[in-house]
Amino acid sequence: MFADRLLPALPALFGGTLLAVVLFVPFVFHSYRRRGEVGFGPALLAFGFLVYGFALVAYTLLPLPRVDGAWCAAHTAMSHPQLDPLRFLDDISREQRAPGPLGLPANPAVQQVLFNVALFVPLGAYLRHYFRRGVVTVVLAGAAVSLLIEVTQVTGDWFLFPCPYRLFDVDDLLANGLGAGLGVLFAPLLHLVRGRSAALSPQAARPVTAGRRLLGMLVDLVAVFLLGGVLATALDLVLRYGFDLPPVGPWAHAVLDPWLPALLLLALPSFGPSGATLGQHAVRLRRTRAGGARPGARIVPALLSGGFGYCLLIGLAPFAPAAGGLAGLVLLATLILAL
Repeated sequence: MFADRLLPALPALFGGTLLAVVLFVPFVFHSYRRRGEVGFGPALLAFGFLVYGFALVAYTLLPLPRVDGAWCAAHTAMSHPQLDPLRFLDDISREQRAPGPLGLPANPAVQQVLFNVALFVPLGAYLRHYFRRGVVTVVLAGAAVSLLIEVTQVTGDWFLFPCPYRLFDVDDLLANGLGAGLGVLFAPLLHLVRGRSAALSPQAARPVTAGRRLLGMLVDLVAVFLLGGVLATALDLVLRYGFDLPPVGPWAHAVLDPWLPALLLLALPSFGPSGATLGQHAVRLRRTRAGGARPGARIVPALLSGGFGYCLLIGLAPFAPAAGGLAGLVLLATLILAL
């Protein structure tokens, strides 16, 4: 039983991590323009919210059985929603094995109700923390989310399956709404995790620390490889399902991922007004001369910079294995110089 409850946490953690990588660049942009920094606490809360969102889906819709005509015929009860409120009290009475209150923790029906309540406690806490809503609004929002899940279940994931494989239960709506309301009580814990807000305004100048520079470099690399992945995937889709084109060699993929994104995001921005890369824009850094004048274009140093050099060598790695090791050295040297 415990293993069954724990198993959906694995795809939730994986999905949350994957989405965090995709949203990393806009998150840094948003954080620096709202707070002037990222901060460990806000980043941890945001990551936890993503993992929780996937956990909510995983625990209510997974695992997916092999739903076919035979399965539907053997599970006809799933197609009849449970619309009798408080039926869980009868279920508790029927499942009770040991007499007295001491037997309640081992009662499967009690465990199911408590799980449905606990599942929506984080939602209530996050809604209260991020949107500053009252208890009534949070409970209604939790009930609305629960209703969306229940309708998804009763329609077989919006008719992707020939019949429902989870039961629509009105008692789940009650338990989930109660859990969201209880989550309001835990919202102060999220404030503690977030920590105190910075005393400076988001627009105030801040020290150019090594951590800030490294964060900008990380934004650059993540943006380059995300854009490269999108371009390479688009090329594969066009070749497979689009135009009748001859197959392309591995050099085309190297150009799209990561050379072209590195050129667009790391090298060419040297010609811009601030001479800053995407990552430097994200952490609000820009190059200036000693007197504050515009630095001017520096395309050669940009092409020889650590980030662009690393991407260039990574693209060469499939053709020259030694380039991969050299790319690691360039990355290490870049980190040392940043520190």
